[in-house]
Amino acid sequence: MATTSLAPTPKLQFFDANGAPLSGGLLYTYEAGSTTPLATYTDSTGLIANTNPIVLDSRGEANVWLEGAIYKFALYTSAGVLIWTVDNINGSTFASNATGDGTTTAFSVVNGFTAIYINGVYQNRNTYTVTSGTVTFSQAPPLNAIIEVVYN
Repeated sequence: MATTSLAPTPKLQFFDANGAPLSGGLLYTYEAGSTTPLATYTDSTGLIANTNPIVLDSRGEANVWLEGAIYKFALYTSAGVLIWTVDNINGSTFASNATGDGTTTAFSVVNGFTAIYINGVYQNRNTYTVTSGTVTFSQAPPLNAIIEVVYN
């Protein structure tokens, strides 16, 4: 049996107060708790950054892929009228993966993860420490081991 997970929303869509698509709306993306712009991307590769603000299409939609950071979103009409602001959006809602090389023990993580697995095996908290966005294992994960960090 395959391991599955719920698919993320493939496109974000926004609406005005009357329920019509927010055509030409503007989505600003910032570092959480600030007005410092933070990049989002057009697809899962993270190679092409969106404009900031992101201009919504005629259906009020946009491709918005987040990096492993905590964001603040601010949504405006095409005329620049604020609709809402939401802070502390976790860009790492889904699992993030790394690969062991047999010698490295420290890996960067976004704070707030709920579990770590190596090759599908849950890692007890006594097998690693976490300090300032870095998880350090007591033993290096094996060569080519999949390290999965899970967030809720």
